[in-house]
Amino acid sequence: MLTSTLNSQISKRLLDYLHSRQGEMVELLKQLVLAESPSTVPTAQKQVLSLLKNALETRNYRVRLIPGKTNGGHLLATPKHRIKSQPRQLLLGHCDTVWPLGTLRTMPLIQQNGKLYGPGVYDMKGGLIQTIFALESLLYCDFIPTVTPVFLINSDEEIGSKESTPYIRKLVQGCDRVFVMEPSLGETGQLKTRRKGVGRFTIKVVGKAAHAGLEPEKGASAILELSFVIQQLFALNNPEKGITVNVGTIDGGIRSNVIAPESQAVVDVRVLHQKDAQFIESQILSLQPTTPGTQLIITGGIGRPPMEKTPESEKLWQQAYNMASELGLDLTEATAGGGSDGNTTNRYAPTLDGLGAVGDAAHSPGEFIYVDTLAERSALLARLLLDPPLL
Repeated sequence: MLTSTLNSQISKRLLDYLHSRQGEMVELLKQLVLAESPSTVPTAQKQVLSLLKNALETRNYRVRLIPGKTNGGHLLATPKHRIKSQPRQLLLGHCDTVWPLGTLRTMPLIQQNGKLYGPGVYDMKGGLIQTIFALESLLYCDFIPTVTPVFLINSDEEIGSKESTPYIRKLVQGCDRVFVMEPSLGETGQLKTRRKGVGRFTIKVVGKAAHAGLEPEKGASAILELSFVIQQLFALNNPEKGITVNVGTIDGGIRSNVIAPESQAVVDVRVLHQKDAQFIESQILSLQPTTPGTQLIITGGIGRPPMEKTPESEKLWQQAYNMASELGLDLTEATAGGGSDGNTTNRYAPTLDGLGAVGDAAHSPGEFIYVDTLAERSALLARLLLDPPLL
C-alpha cells in the first residue's frame, strides 16, 4: 500500500508540474512546426535541430549532432551527470516531416477549439515536445531515474531511416527498454504494441519491341507480362494473417503502336509476423515470367521487420497501463499498419510505441493534436522513465 501511495504521489507531482508548463510546451511546439523540416531537404533540418539541441541543453542534457550524408543529421542527448554503470533506456523520435517547404502557406499553424493544427504537429513534433518536458519535469522535481534516459532524434524516418537505422541498431543493443515517441493511434490515443513490417519491391519486366500492326509476333510485351505478375502479387494478400500486398504504381511502354519493351511496378507489402515476412519476400523474389521472350528483374525486400509483441514488451505495456491509471488516464493498445523505428528496436529490446501526441490525420491537410493532452502524456512518459530496470 505504501508503494502504491508513493507512486500515486509521484505521478500527481509530475502531472501538476507539467500542467503548469503547458503554455510553454505549446509555444515551443509552435516554433518546431514553423521550422519546416521535410525529409528530402537536408538543409531545412538545421533550424529544427538547433531548436531541439538548445531545448535539451537547457534541461541539463549533453547533445551531440551526428552529421548525415544524405539527410540533416541526428541528435543524441544524454544526461550531463550520469552514472556510467547504470542501464540505459532509449527514447526515440524524428524531426523530419512528409510536408514540402512552403506547406505553411496553404496549411497554416492554427490553434482553435482545443486543437493545434499544422504540418508535422502530430507526426511527430508533438511527441518531441512531450519528451523534452518529461525530462524537464524529472529535473525540476528532483527525480533521478535508475535507468539512464538516452534520447535520439533522427531526420530521415519518413523516408525509411536508411541512414540512421545502423546507428539505431548499435545504440539500442544493451538498452533495458525503448520508448518510441511516434504519435498515438487515433483520437483516443491508443499506444502501439504491435506494428506491421513494411516491404517495398520494384519489379521490372524486360520484353522486346516490335510494330504492333506489322509484326506483333516478333515482339514480347512487357506490359502483358506485368499484368500476369500483378495478379500473382494480389493473390498473396491474406487479410486473416494481416498480409497486404499492393501494387501502388505501374508504368511502361513507348506508344500505342509499339509492343512494350519495358514495364515496371512498385509494390508495398505489410505483414504482422516475421515468418510471413520471410515467406512473402521469398515468393516475390522468386516470381518467374510466363510470357515467352520476357524476363523479370526484381529488387527490394522487407525493410522494416514486424514489431511483434513479446513477453517483455507485454510487461512494458502493463506498466504503462498501470501508470496511466495513476494519472487518471484510460489507456488502450492497438496494432498499427504503418512502420516506425520501433520495428527495428523491438528486435533488440522491449519497445513501446505511440507514446507521442494525441490527435489525428497524420500526413493529411487536417493534421492536428489535442492541446490538453500534452501535459498528461508527457507525465506518463516521465513516470515510465522512473521505473526500475525491466530486465
